[in-house]
Amino acid sequence: MLLVSFGGPEGPDDVLPFLENVTRGRGVPRERLAEVGEHYLLFGGVSPINAQNAALRDALRRELAEQGMDLPVYWGNRNWRPYLRDAVRQMRDDGVDHAYAFVTAAYSSYSGCRQYREDIAAALAEVDGAPGVEKLRAYFDHPGFVEPFVDATLEALAELPAHVRHDAQLAFTTHSVPVAQADRSGCLEGPGGAYVAQHRAVAGLVAHRVAEESGHGRGWDLVYQSRSGPPGQPWLEPDVGDHLEQLSAAGVPAVVVVPIGFVSDHMEVVYDLDTLARGTAEALGMPFVRAATPGTDPRFVAMVADLVRERLDGRTAGRRAALSPLGPWRDICLAGCCPNPRGPRPAVSGSD
Repeated sequence: MLLVSFGGPEGPDDVLPFLENVTRGRGVPRERLAEVGEHYLLFGGVSPINAQNAALRDALRRELAEQGMDLPVYWGNRNWRPYLRDAVRQMRDDGVDHAYAFVTAAYSSYSGCRQYREDIAAALAEVDGAPGVEKLRAYFDHPGFVEPFVDATLEALAELPAHVRHDAQLAFTTHSVPVAQADRSGCLEGPGGAYVAQHRAVAGLVAHRVAEESGHGRGWDLVYQSRSGPPGQPWLEPDVGDHLEQLSAAGVPAVVVVPIGFVSDHMEVVYDLDTLARGTAEALGMPFVRAATPGTDPRFVAMVADLVRERLDGRTAGRRAALSPLGPWRDICLAGCCPNPRGPRPAVSGSD
């Protein structure tokens, strides 16, 4: 099994080289990279993501062993050590001839799915005698992903002051992407595409379960964060900061932010939400609590093992876990799904 993720710097000297990897080929000025790098330097130049992935890898090894699956677990990143190509090379050297890849992005989008499929294909092409690698399906509505968010949201609501808790609203957040990419994600018909539809499905599932568990329904919205594109390019909105201002103006007394777009508390969570969004809420005088991400929640770890097991067992769609009408998602992406905006590249686990 191959754990595939984004990667992140592990010290101040890593920050600019890491950001250069992330933005390679996009013509981003170095001064802009230095500006973004300051966000990392607030945390000692260390992104939490690598430590979180190491913990997930170790948890997966234990889970697979407990379930009787004798599968080694390797880990490779897109943008920083350990690099994906090095993981593939190690797999080859260890005699692995086939692997399933689990990507730490739950939804259908170019950056969250197809780009990883391209990354895997590129790594395989770099390594003579590389094993075959197939990407596991998108898992946005698997119970092992949704249920930890339900409990985390209930726990976050309980942290709010009692006098504002009843009328607090939920803001479900995810990474903004260009509107054009969102519209072409996942090969769904109609505006919004799969990226928005999948997130709205998860938000609805969590909000419904929270209402059932608490005995009280509350307002919610899907909002976006961490925009990184040029000002003239349309990206998904509203931004979480703008949304907080709108809630305050409407008299909403408190908010719980639920980062359903993220599997762990990496930089977009600890900086964009815990620092920037929280600062906005404090300036507005609005109580703010951020719900936890799944991380190494046992249900999330067991979900990964279940995704492997369903492929090994050859389960049909009706026997695969999914909580929304959109799922379970397909194993092989359709032709034209989440196209690369810079032109086609080879990718694994797709029809093109």
